[in-house]
Amino acid sequence: MARDTRARMIAAAVHSLQHDGVDGMSFTDVLHVSGAARGAIYHHFPGGKSQLVAEAAADNGHQVRALLAELPAESPVAVVRGFTQLIRPVVEASASGGGCAVAAAGMGKSGPDHDEPRHAAAVAFGSWIGEIAGRLVAAGLPGAEAHELAATLITMLEGAHVLARATGGIECFDQTARALTTLVEGRYES
Repeated sequence: MARDTRARMIAAAVHSLQHDGVDGMSFTDVLHVSGAARGAIYHHFPGGKSQLVAEAAADNGHQVRALLAELPAESPVAVVRGFTQLIRPVVEASASGGGCAVAAAGMGKSGPDHDEPRHAAAVAFGSWIGEIAGRLVAAGLPGAEAHELAATLITMLEGAHVLARATGGIECFDQTARALTTLVEGRYES
């Protein structure tokens, strides 16, 4: 039962981070959405908001990494196409007011009291890059090239979140996805 409450609180925190960011996330909302009692906050998260944000970012990071592990790896182009298809609905959600929980954790306040969320975000992003790089290596790219392309894809994703949220549309994402796919096709399918 306690693990279920904790998991519900983390899921509620992920949702709040996606829509409200760190500053907009409140314990009151997390408790309301998760159905947890007020005493559950410091029972499960004695480090307070910083710990909850960090654990939410880590949890969301693991979820995304699991999805990235399923990308096709027949060719570098297949990885890029699979990635853009996978993230398109997420970018569409950003155009409607959503966002990336991991990025929110990484962009929160700075200072020693806020190192834990930023570290969790950095670890999550690193794991995503590593997972995509692994898929690209499986598709035949050398390690350094695979890592650079994987980092480019994650940078595209996070930039797309920002632009989609700011503009309310995904045109920039679609243009970037087409351009990047064309570049990868030209480089690796010739």
